Amino acid sequence: MRRFFNYSTVFILTVILLALACAPGKKEPRAKHGMVVSAQKLASEVGVDILRAGGNAVDAAVATGFALAVVHPTAGNIGGGGFMVIRFSDGTATTIDYREKAPLAAHRNMYLDKEGNVIEDASTLGYLASGVPGSVAGLAYALEKYGTMSLPKVIAPAVRYARDGFRLSELQAESFNRRASQFSKFPATKEIFVKEHGFKKGDRFVQKDLAGTLERIATEGPDSFYKGSIADLLISDMQCNGGLITHEDMVAYRAIERTPVFGTYRGYELISMGPPSSGGIALVQMCNMLEHFNLTAYEFNTAKTLHLLIEVMRSAFSDRAQYLGDADFVDVPQNGLISKDYAAELAKEISLLTARSSRDFDYGMPQKFESDQTTHYSVVDKNGM
Repeated sequence: MRRFFNYSTVFILTVILLALACAPGKKEPRAKHGMVVSAQKLASEVGVDILRAGGNAVDAAVATGFALAVVHPTAGNIGGGGFMVIRFSDGTATTIDYREKAPLAAHRNMYLDKEGNVIEDASTLGYLASGVPGSVAGLAYALEKYGTMSLPKVIAPAVRYARDGFRLSELQAESFNRRASQFSKFPATKEIFVKEHGFKKGDRFVQKDLAGTLERIATEGPDSFYKGSIADLLISDMQCNGGLITHEDMVAYRAIERTPVFGTYRGYELISMGPPSSGGIALVQMCNMLEHFNLTAYEFNTAKTLHLLIEVMRSAFSDRAQYLGDADFVDVPQNGLISKDYAAELAKEISLLTARSSRDFDYGMPQKFESDQTTHYSVVDKNGM
């Protein structure tokens, strides 16, 4: 049973695509032999160093991912999960699903009290909010199958930043301080992320326990995380604090390679993630609708453009709520949702003069069924991977 469903990917990719489609010309960063773009400069530099050392895009992506777990703890992780979309130099593509999975003991009423009321914060904070982590399995799988470097090589920079520390930016310091009350609810996070008089820009942030965990993963492989000493520590903590994750959950976890979602937008090919992510289907559906409007004429960030984007997103998210889910457990009408004909029908319902009431949204009829916060980063190497 899947528990988590990613929709911030929709927002991130849509903003990127639409900015390219209708923003005025600006000077973009350029590179001849590769590029890494992430939410944290140090993590991006780790990826670039891997490319310079002869690694391919997957090597750099895995190194960047582990580095983000250290230098961007707001969203980077080894205790969560993610998706990877790989476009090879020959134009073919694949995706890897390593999103968190629900523990086997999870059930539909686990966040309700005896009276059927929602237990505040239970699904977002604490041990019941945790899924079986997939990041380590997914990154290791990608590296082994499509990378060229060893796991110790690509994890080494992350270990160094965790062991020796790195300088906090003003934004990071403020982020830690803002969440101090939440961190203080748990001894481990309080010890690491809470400082008596608050963090400030330039403070060196050290995570020695995380360095030790990463070193074990590097030397012993992902099995140390799912079957070995790291798993033992995780399960012990779960058992002491009412969590549901067991050794059986950890041992059974597998990253899954899936077929990408494909689409087009004004001659550009779109390659994105399919279910259990909602990102790819919603992105293609929104772009299909936008092809029926002249964004260039409406100009960037004008009231008309923003109104249009909002209405398009509302249509896509209406369908998302009705039809999308984990395709391992529910039927998702993917082809219908991303069809150009269906988008044309949805586009006809959009007025450039008035906003629709949410009560007026009627779920569309896609063709027949067939079998807070995240981070996104992109890597390209010298061969176009």
